[in-house]
Amino acid sequence: MASPSRRLQTKPVITCLKSVLLTYSFVFWVSGIILLAVGVWGKVSLEAYFSLLDEKAADVPFVLVGTGTVVILLGTFGCFATCRGNVWMLKLYAMFLSLIFLVVLVAAIVGFVFRHEIKNSFASNYMLALRSYNATMDQRSEAVDAVQKTLHCCGVKNYSDWTNTAYYTEKGIPRSCCRLPDNCTEDDLKDLAKAKTKVYVDGCFTLATTVMESKMGIVAGISFGIACFQLVGIFLACCLSRYITNNQYEMV
Repeated sequence: MASPSRRLQTKPVITCLKSVLLTYSFVFWVSGIILLAVGVWGKVSLEAYFSLLDEKAADVPFVLVGTGTVVILLGTFGCFATCRGNVWMLKLYAMFLSLIFLVVLVAAIVGFVFRHEIKNSFASNYMLALRSYNATMDQRSEAVDAVQKTLHCCGVKNYSDWTNTAYYTEKGIPRSCCRLPDNCTEDDLKDLAKAKTKVYVDGCFTLATTVMESKMGIVAGISFGIACFQLVGIFLACCLSRYITNNQYEMV
């Protein structure tokens, strides 16, 4: 058993560790809210793009929302464990932090490795969406219109891609390609030469993938930052539990 004098000396160290870990847990809790907000933002701002990818890619915002929720709950648990000074709760906290760190790190690596496949998937799915485009406005048709209006583009590589679709044969190029919707007539949109002066001529693939990379870069950067931040919590929780155990210190 440690002597009273030694325990008295370690009390300020443990108190300091508790204060730092409590502050960390609160910041970690806030980071969960940020991650949750990023997931919601990604779902809203990138919904049109995700709908043109496969189902797995479309689940990314929900994964972020779920991870953010878990982080919020874990941050709350960390604050409670730190205040109680319970060794096993602190070790459990460190274990949970380690698991989340590994999950986020693996997800970031997988996303980086398969980023080119995401581009290829978007190109093929966007072309399929053009060919199945219809006036009834299903989800993919709405996504195509949203992309073309937002990015001021038309088609995959350029506006002439629409000539290979059934919709062009019937109604011409969609109005979502028009620079000025009120200045586009059906006759203009059915004539490729006339349409060239009325619609956006640049394709959407390059613009869309650039936007996706920039926004997904923000998401990945925040996620990776939060993952690395967890290493601090793991270190603090392990140190505090070790000090309490080795010195047989009882928290009041």
